[in-house]
Amino acid sequence: TTMAAVRDVEIDPEGTFKYILVRLQRPGGGEQRDIVRGTRAAEFHNHIFEKVNPEMEKLGYECKCLGGGKIDHNSKDKKIRVFGLSTGYGKADHSVTVEILKKVYTDYEITWSDDKK
Repeated sequence: TTMAAVRDVEIDPEGTFKYILVRLQRPGGGEQRDIVRGTRAAEFHNHIFEKVNPEMEKLGYECKCLGGGKIDHNSKDKKIRVFGLSTGYGKADHSVTVEILKKVYTDYEITWSDDKK
């Protein structure tokens, strides 16, 4: 599959939940891109990675978690707030996450901060 077949963003449609920023790369270098994954179903950040990693390996990509945080998704007001960090993976570069989210949620107000809550 082409890398374009992988969605930039897969997050829950509503609520506050953990997210991770993941770098996909073809083995041996070359093509790479970053994706955002987040869900309330994940109690810990590594739960998200443990689901994404085998999916991407099947498609022929190596995955690396670049860090994590939280996403507050308010679909009614069309707002997304990115904040917090992952204890295990460290803090993702939320500014990168916001740019990826903007590709998908084009009509949203999307902000980030280093706040814990």
